[in-house]
Amino acid sequence: MKTMMLPNAKLSTASARFQPSPVEPPQPSRRTAGGASPSLELSCRLSRRNLSKSSLLLLLGTQITLTPLFDLSKAQADTISPEIDNPPNCGNRVLTKKAFIDVSIDGEPIGRIIIGLYGDDVPAGTARFSSIVSGKAGISYRRKEFVKIMPGYVQHGGIRSYGADADRATAAAGSLQNLIEEWERGKRGERCKEIKAGSVGIVVRDPSKPPPKTKLVARNGKLEVEEEEIAVGPNGTEFVITASDSPELEESVLVIGEVLEGKEVVEKMRQVKTVRDNTSSPYFRVAKVIGDKRAVVAERGFNRPYSKVLVTNCGLIDSQ
Repeated sequence: MKTMMLPNAKLSTASARFQPSPVEPPQPSRRTAGGASPSLELSCRLSRRNLSKSSLLLLLGTQITLTPLFDLSKAQADTISPEIDNPPNCGNRVLTKKAFIDVSIDGEPIGRIIIGLYGDDVPAGTARFSSIVSGKAGISYRRKEFVKIMPGYVQHGGIRSYGADADRATAAAGSLQNLIEEWERGKRGERCKEIKAGSVGIVVRDPSKPPPKTKLVARNGKLEVEEEEIAVGPNGTEFVITASDSPELEESVLVIGEVLEGKEVVEKMRQVKTVRDNTSSPYFRVAKVIGDKRAVVAERGFNRPYSKVLVTNCGLIDSQ
C-alpha cells in the first residue's frame, strides 16, 4: 500500500513515522483606523516626516531667496506712490462758499447751522449741494426731514429718488457718477477723505445694500435669469453732519464742507429719541441675506427719530 504524504507532514525518524505539524491559527492582521496595514502606516509616517522636513527646508530657502525681492518691492512702492504714505493735508482746503440750514424739532426752532463748502477740492459735490440748498435746481431741502440720527452723526433724507424732483436734481447738478468719481479720488489718496467732527458730506453709495436678487422668469416659452434690485441706492441728495469722528462713513460719504457755526444745534438733534436698531437680531440677518424685502423696509426705520426733525429754511450766504 502506498503512503501519501501531506504537505504539512514531516518525518522525525528513519521509520518515517508520520507526524502532522501543528497548524498555527491565522493571526488577524492589525489595521489602523483608516484600514491601512502597519507597514503602510509606517511608510505614511515616514512620508509625512520627510515631507515636513522638505517643506521646512523649502520654506526657509524661499524666505531667504525672496527677502531681497520683498525689500526691493517695498522700496519701489515707496518711490512710485509716495502719495499713499503721505496723504494730502486736510487743513489746506479752502472754503469758497457758505450755506445755512435752519432746523426745528416738532415745530420748535432750535437754531441755525452755517456750513463752509470746499468748492476747489470737490467742485461737483459742492455745485450739487449748492444748487439744492439754494433752490436753484427747482427743488430744495426746505420742509424735508432728517431720517436717521446716529451717535456720531445725523443724516438728512434728501430728495426722493423718483419723479420730477429727482429729474430736476440731475438736470441742475449733474449725475451721481460725478460725485462717485470725486469720492474715488479720495480712495486713491488724491484728495483728503477724512471725516472728522463737524464734517458735512453727501451720501454717494450704500455699502450695506444687498446684491441684486436673481430669479427665473418665463418669457416666450423660455426661462430667463433676471436681476431684481432689493433696495434703492442713494441719489446724491442725502447728506450727513457729523458730531464726532466717523471713519466708518469714508466708504459711503463724499465730504464737501464743514460746520462753521451751530454745532450745538447738531447736539440737540442727537438727543432726540429714535427707533431701536435691531440689526443684531438673527431673524433680521437671515432675512437680509436671502433678500427679503421686509428686512429692507425694517432697516429704513432703524435709528429714525420719533420727533419730526425738519429743515425749515436753507440757502446760500452771500460773501462780502
